Amino acid sequence: MMISSRVRLFRLTSALTLMLASGLATLPAHALSDIKDITPPSADTSTDAAEPLPGAEQDVIEDSIPVIPDPDPLIKREEPEEVESVEPETPPAEVIYDIEKAPEPVRRMRELIIEAAKTGDISKLKPLMNPGPDQTNVPLQNPEQDLIDALKAVSGDSDGIEILAILLDILSTGFVQLDQGTAEEAYVWPYFAGKSLGLLTPQEKVELLRIVTAGDVAEMQEYGNYNFFRVGITPDGRWKFLTVGD
Repeated sequence: MMISSRVRLFRLTSALTLMLASGLATLPAHALSDIKDITPPSADTSTDAAEPLPGAEQDVIEDSIPVIPDPDPLIKREEPEEVESVEPETPPAEVIYDIEKAPEPVRRMRELIIEAAKTGDISKLKPLMNPGPDQTNVPLQNPEQDLIDALKAVSGDSDGIEILAILLDILSTGFVQLDQGTAEEAYVWPYFAGKSLGLLTPQEKVELLRIVTAGDVAEMQEYGNYNFFRVGITPDGRWKFLTVGD
């Protein structure tokens, strides 16, 4: 009994082997490339663990940096100061020494004043002062004051001799033409009346000190302009003013 059982088991095994062999022979052959990769997945199956694409890491870093607007609102910038427009200063009037450049009526009146001053008699000036509405402007204490009396009042002596000497001094200097083209146009002596004291040359300072003292010049510099006597004659030859001050 023991032997028969073993024989039957052997026969059954042999039959199964033949059946399997014949079945495998009938299966279609597959290329190696058709065999799917059955490599088991790694332990970490999370999709977040996938490696980033090249450059993705840099994009993430750049996206994480806040963009600061320009200009930065947190930085207080000083507003530029408004520059006021400065109008160019009026150029100084031309200093004229040649009396022939003045109109003939101006030259004539100047000579008449010089001739009257040389006499030593201040009353000789009165006929030249245009009585009436166009009379010569002189420093009056009141509107009704006589012109010659007014000049004596500002003179260092009671006879007005000092005024005559001043006239001779200032009419011997250069002159300027002021307010050209207007109703106030005049040829004015000395030329310091039309030029800043700060622009005087050394030679011009000498000419100024022939008229006034060094103390007078220092006082004028405080005010910035010439403020001593001046003579003005209109282009048509009228003695316009003999004034003192600025």
